Amino acid sequence: MALNPHFLLATRNAMLDVITTQLSTSAVFNIYAGVQPADASAATTAANVVVATLTFPSTNAFGSAAAGVITANTITSDSSAAGGTAAWFALCKSTGLRIADGSVGTSGADLNLNSFTITTGAAVAITAFTITLAA
Repeated sequence: MALNPHFLLATRNAMLDVITTQLSTSAVFNIYAGVQPADASAATTAANVVVATLTFPSTNAFGSAAAGVITANTITSDSSAAGGTAAWFALCKSTGLRIADGSVGTSGADLNLNSFTITTGAAVAITAFTITLAA
């Protein structure tokens, strides 16, 4: 297994565009409590409660990849979150199938929030989100 892979820019862009294709239309951005599963194909547990659900546009979740980056189109806020302690997130198809997961933190995480604590009934917004595939 390669531990230090490098890809052509066109290859990185193509790999990122597959995420958009896999998410298809009406994708969902779920924020979960509990321990993040080992990978996006691993089942969630009873402790993996969704604390906030945000939605992508009904068209594409991301714009076309450029320079090894995909940028999310406008993400609609969750106006009344279930609440809980945010630990990880998943980008999901409208069917709920997880396509990609990531860490949640207040800095240095895949998704940085103001606080881990999401109050029940609170509005949760993500103002910007990108995925970068390094050279």
